[in-house]
Amino acid sequence: MCYNITMETAAHKHWSVDETELKKDPERYAIWRLEQRINFGLGELKINKAELKKYWDKIDIDPFKRKALSLALE
Repeated sequence: MCYNITMETAAHKHWSVDETELKKDPERYAIWRLEQRINFGLGELKINKAELKKYWDKIDIDPFKRKALSLALE
């Protein structure tokens, strides 16, 4: 069996989160989306640098990933 799922469609479906409900709180949605992209991969998408800086103190990510991202942000 083969599934044709791209990051574009996968970004709108998540097994444990009701994104429709989450989108009602734009800040929480932005933080969740950043955490998902950092922790589970981007595919062809890129992280918005301004958004990452904006929510830097609020995202919950692995310390090693945080260090690597902080070096990239310099």
